[in-house]
Amino acid sequence: MRGATWLRGRRRQRRLFQALVVACLLALVPSGWEFLTQSSRIRTVADVPAEPVAVVFGAQVVGDEPSAYLAHRLDAALELYRTHKVQAILVTGDNGRSDYNEPGAMYHYLVDHGVPAVRVVRDYAGFNTWDSCARAKRIFGVDHAVLVSTDYHMRRALALCQAAGMDAYAVGAPEPHDLTWYSGSVRELPGAVKALFNAAFTPDPALLGPTDPGVARALADASARR
Repeated sequence: MRGATWLRGRRRQRRLFQALVVACLLALVPSGWEFLTQSSRIRTVADVPAEPVAVVFGAQVVGDEPSAYLAHRLDAALELYRTHKVQAILVTGDNGRSDYNEPGAMYHYLVDHGVPAVRVVRDYAGFNTWDSCARAKRIFGVDHAVLVSTDYHMRRALALCQAAGMDAYAVGAPEPHDLTWYSGSVRELPGAVKALFNAAFTPDPALLGPTDPGVARALADASARR
């Protein structure tokens, strides 16, 4: 009797272990999809092809100032602009409440560092990566771009912007591998699962609205000054 109970317990443990292995493998499939399909599109500022627009993804701001992670993304965008790799910069982030404004802080940082105001376009409803990509395409008319974010985020951003209909390369702002970096990297695993869903079903972003001529205006200003 005890032997039969022991055997049933062992079988349950084996089935639980097998289920856990399968679940882990399934959880890694979306990340593998991103890695296999998007790695070739990740470049440096020096070797990325020139595109009309840089799309800079938002991150935490402290008061009216970008966090260090966000400032590094903006510095990469500044280098792209100064080396004539892009002519306009779309900053996209969260402004879901009146006292928190990622695009506003990004805009002022870039303008304060010498980018003409007309060349910096703000998307106030980039609440997540999919919304930022979908709105860049559908609201701002971005067809070709260089995406700028933190290095661990690049494959997901590329996959989602491609699903939104954009032809893009990406430049990742490198960061020290500290606790914040590892935390962000771990969040990419569930993020990849959500990205696969969004890429497959292309839902509407949280907010749409009328088209915005800001990017077209910025590119027209660039052409007029050549």
